[in-house]
Amino acid sequence: MLATVLHAARDVRIETVPDAGIKEATDALIRVTRACICGSDLWPYNGQDFRGYPLPMGHEAIGVVEAVGSEVRTLKKGDVVVMPFAFSDGTCAFCHEGLHTSCRQGGFFGSLDVGGAQAEALRVPQADGTLFALPVGEDDALMPSLLTLSDVMGTGHHAAVVAKAGPGRTAAVIGDGAVGLCGVIAAKRLGAERIILLGRHADRIALAREFGATDVVSERGDEAVERVMDITGGMGVHSVLECVGTDQAVATAVGLARPGGAVGRVGVPHYDTIPSSLPAFFKNVTVGGGPAPVRAYINDLLPDVMEGRIEPGRVFDRAVDLSGVPEGYRAMNDRDAIKVMVRP
Repeated sequence: MLATVLHAARDVRIETVPDAGIKEATDALIRVTRACICGSDLWPYNGQDFRGYPLPMGHEAIGVVEAVGSEVRTLKKGDVVVMPFAFSDGTCAFCHEGLHTSCRQGGFFGSLDVGGAQAEALRVPQADGTLFALPVGEDDALMPSLLTLSDVMGTGHHAAVVAKAGPGRTAAVIGDGAVGLCGVIAAKRLGAERIILLGRHADRIALAREFGATDVVSERGDEAVERVMDITGGMGVHSVLECVGTDQAVATAVGLARPGGAVGRVGVPHYDTIPSSLPAFFKNVTVGGGPAPVRAYINDLLPDVMEGRIEPGRVFDRAVDLSGVPEGYRAMNDRDAIKVMVRP
């Protein structure tokens, strides 16, 4: 079968690899019908987050079940399923607490052990606890939005939940990538009264405004903090969604937060210690977050997608087949595309 493999920085190849298949009784095999390139894929693409090359790429997918292991009970051949970026058994203590990304038998796709989703097919461990059967056909018009439930919509939602976005509160979203844009949707959905996007790209700003952003700040660092303080009458914001993962973004997040506010970190951190701990301490700012347990959020978000109340699939502004994946990486890395969908 064909799959995407990263061999070195900027060296993405579509290669013939051994066919995916059932290895464990709890596995399912899916034929991938939709996948995508994630902003977090750009870190290894640029030579960071080194996990060893060659590296199978991709952790977001919708697919059709082709086979199941002997112990799989909730899925059958032909089911259309969304695959969260992490696999989980659904039965351990952490899964029961809604923290599937900490499952005792779990792990992450896009790894040497499991394989990547930017491929024709994929083995899914712990299939019962991981895959979520969708009430649609494989070519439903809602596929772009349903695909975001595998990562970016659930991740934006996680940032908003951790940051305690809600009615009567002001939220700031740091980052205008797909996760940040979905964070705007999430903050709006949870009832935030005012939503400030920190971003610089005209196409993304326009989409953010359609999603519910009320204000845009294009400055960075101290200048961004000063501008947000002007907007909020010197108070700062209740909720900050940090969707970038750099130390500067976290320092800005703490600077934006009002006393007693909260920061939801979902950008994969590229720093060893959390910046601005001292001001966060004296402002009583809560800083939390991590890999979003998107499997736990699907039940909550799916009805709004199915009924058209939210349209996170609009973050996809380019679609490619597998042969177009290397160009898709270049386009996202150069900010020529917000998020690229892959149709193997």
